[in-house]
Amino acid sequence: MTLEWLVATVTDAVAETQHVRTLLLDVPGWTGHRAGQHLDVRLTAEDGYQAERSYSISSAPGDPVAITIELLDDGEVSPYLVDEVRAGDSFELRGPIGGYFVWERGGPLLLVGGGSGVVPLTAMLRHRRETGSDAEVRLLYSSRSLEDVIYRAELDELAALDGVDVVHTLTRAQPAGWTGYARRVDTDMLREVAFPAGRDPLAFVCGPTSFVEAVANGLVELGHPPARVRTERFGATGGST
Repeated sequence: MTLEWLVATVTDAVAETQHVRTLLLDVPGWTGHRAGQHLDVRLTAEDGYQAERSYSISSAPGDPVAITIELLDDGEVSPYLVDEVRAGDSFELRGPIGGYFVWERGGPLLLVGGGSGVVPLTAMLRHRRETGSDAEVRLLYSSRSLEDVIYRAELDELAALDGVDVVHTLTRAQPAGWTGYARRVDTDMLREVAFPAGRDPLAFVCGPTSFVEAVANGLVELGHPPARVRTERFGATGGST
C-alpha cells in the first residue's frame, strides 16, 4: 500500500538539548502508529527542489504525532526543522513506516540507544507507561555528555517507575562526581547491564551504524539469539539529516 503525503502543522517546538528539538504535530488523516515506527518528512523549496528524510516517531501510540530531530551541520532538512520551524508552520509527511522495530507488549525488554537513537526507544517507554504495562525494562543510553542526554528529565521520571531501570554512559565528558559509566558500550558493560540471555529478553538497539553493530554483536556473544535482537541504524554522522 502506498502511503499518501499528509500536511502536518507544528503545534509546539520543544528544545531537548542545544542541538536537538522535538516538534509536536497536528496531522489530519493520520491513521495512528506503533511504538518504534518512523515517518518521512518532505520539504519543498520555492524553486521546487524537494528533500526527504526519515525520522523516528517519538510519541506513544494514541498521542499526537511528534518527531525529535538532531541538528547536523551538513544536513538539508535538520537545520530547518531545528532552527527555523515555528508553531503554525506546515510541511509534508507520510507514515507510519516499519513493522519490525516495534514493541507493543511483553518483556523483559532491553533497550540500547546511542545519541538520537534513544528516540524510538523512548516512544516504547512512553507506551509502557501509558498502557500500564508491568514489563520489566532496562535502557542503556550512550551520550557524549550529560548536556547531550535527550529527554533527560523525563528519563529520570521513567526510571522512577516500578520495573524500569535507566543506565547512562557518558563517552566524552562527565560532570564532577560522576559515578556512572564513562566509556563506549562494550561487551563487559552489556554483561553487567543487560538481562541474562536465559531470561530471553527482547532487545531493541538504535543508533549510528557502528554503535548498533558493536552492541548487537556483543549481545550475540553473550548468548542472546540474533532473532531476539532487533536493530535500527543511521549513518556514521550520528543522525538523520
